Amino acid sequence: MDPIFDELKKIIIEKLDGVDEAKITPESKIREDLGADSIDTYELVYAIEEKMGIQIPNDQANEIVTVGDVLEFIKKNKK
Repeated sequence: MDPIFDELKKIIIEKLDGVDEAKITPESKIREDLGADSIDTYELVYAIEEKMGIQIPNDQANEIVTVGDVLEFIKKNKK
């Protein structure tokens, strides 16, 4: 499996109060499918930045819709 995706799933489960791991796929929409509100999304972005060692600019954070979008951003920007 993909270790970055696995780490991302752990962060999502932690920040979205134990959302069902089976619901977390690259196609999952963070708000609609996983139930994140705007505060959850902000906290999720912050946690991803901290744990993955990347910066997600606000304009790009606003464009993230799916878990796959986050995964792609991490892979492009992780050192």
